[in-house]
Amino acid sequence: MNIFDYFFSYSKDLKKGFLLGPAEQISYSELYEKGLKLANYLNKKIGENQNIILTSQNSVFFLIAYLGIMKSGNVCVPLNPIIEQENLDFILNTTESKNVFAPRKISSKYSFSDAKIFEEINLDEILEYPVQKENNLTDDIDENQLAQILFTSGSTGLPKGVMLSHKNLAANTESIIKYLQLKSDDIIEIVLPFYYCYGLSLLHTHLKVGGSIVLNNSFVFLGSIFSDLEKYKCSGFAGVPSHFQILLRKSKSFMDREFPELRYFTQAGGKLHNVFIKELVEAFPDKQCFVMYGQTEATARLSYLPPEFVSTKMGSIGKGIPNVTLEVFNKNDKPVKVGEVGEIVAKGDNIMLGYFNEPESNKLTIKNGWLYTGDMAEKDEDGYIYLVARKKEIIKVGGKRISPKEIEEVIVSIPEVVDCTIEGVFDEVLAETIKATIVLTDNMDQERGKEIILSTCRSKLAMYKIPQIIEFKKRLAVNQSGKKVASQSLPSQKKQIKQQQ
Repeated sequence: MNIFDYFFSYSKDLKKGFLLGPAEQISYSELYEKGLKLANYLNKKIGENQNIILTSQNSVFFLIAYLGIMKSGNVCVPLNPIIEQENLDFILNTTESKNVFAPRKISSKYSFSDAKIFEEINLDEILEYPVQKENNLTDDIDENQLAQILFTSGSTGLPKGVMLSHKNLAANTESIIKYLQLKSDDIIEIVLPFYYCYGLSLLHTHLKVGGSIVLNNSFVFLGSIFSDLEKYKCSGFAGVPSHFQILLRKSKSFMDREFPELRYFTQAGGKLHNVFIKELVEAFPDKQCFVMYGQTEATARLSYLPPEFVSTKMGSIGKGIPNVTLEVFNKNDKPVKVGEVGEIVAKGDNIMLGYFNEPESNKLTIKNGWLYTGDMAEKDEDGYIYLVARKKEIIKVGGKRISPKEIEEVIVSIPEVVDCTIEGVFDEVLAETIKATIVLTDNMDQERGKEIILSTCRSKLAMYKIPQIIEFKKRLAVNQSGKKVASQSLPSQKKQIKQQQ
């Protein structure tokens, strides 16, 4: 079954609003009809199995193009609307994309080589055509047919294209709906972009169950988030760590609000430190808090920690989601013992087809049907998994191996700290030394903040784990999806930084 037909299997005739909000709205029946019109046009004009780029903010334009491209039998390639021209050129050349959907505001900023551009006016013209009673579209497709390519940052610096099939998308959607117990009356506030797998998973699940979504592309205006949650009676809110850190430490009113219709929070996209999870749970004891873990290579989701275990299994990413086998393997590819550190691996129908045109990477990432995530973790006696660090994140100071997460956890326990990033920077004597990049609350000055940070570290950490360099930033460095931007101060650059006490 084409993923388009899977999403609309029960809702194509609904007059109910799928997209709610002050800027744009669209019902299920309208979205289905317009997606089908576009699919017919694309199938007739360009055929099938073509890679089609879609770069747009979350909008009706995105929804129609995204669904129509996949229904047409072609492959959707969603991209960040503020992508660098160099990366765009790389993706255009790599995927050989000859067609691009981009609103005028975005298309005018880029060069798309010789690709055909579909802007709002072009899409409107296509949607004015009457519905064709006869078309070449078929519902009977190979479920392993490629549906989309999501590009992520590669270890070489070049983007890697994650190939996801119609089966991958349906399988992950089913699993998420099951553990979140989503129903047709659920309404989600979406601040995550749709070119990001976490954002797409919110779209997929609510479309499938007949729920509704509210789009907010301006998370910096917290008041609008609160207004949406209350006005549209949202039952769910999903965010990455930075979203919750800002809400808990930067907002003056978030924890004082009730949000009576809100049923649950979901958090993924990186580890949210325990202190923030505790603050969230204590501030909203009547809301469910789902801590989750996933990767683009797994379509989105791999594990979740049920709300009833968030306090007793604090810091755990839980266990595998329904229909996914999640394990932690040692270096001999055997399940680890309790307390032993290994690599998280996964198996299920949500695991990607592979990386686009990356045969060597595929050999290293998918072995014997298992996805090797690159994330290091350990298990407790009940089988719950705890992230330790990614292989590349481990810092070596004077021969000692240090996990940045341990130090970050100590520093963010200070109420005046909004965020902390620990990294290793080049040092001639120790090979690496520890640098802390800190964001403080608005009412804390840097000198006093530094004193508190060093004092707290000395009381809770071994001397070799105390940051030698402390740098303050006014705000979190995050990308459009809200995920923290990696520092450029890498050991391999051999950038000499004078130690600061």
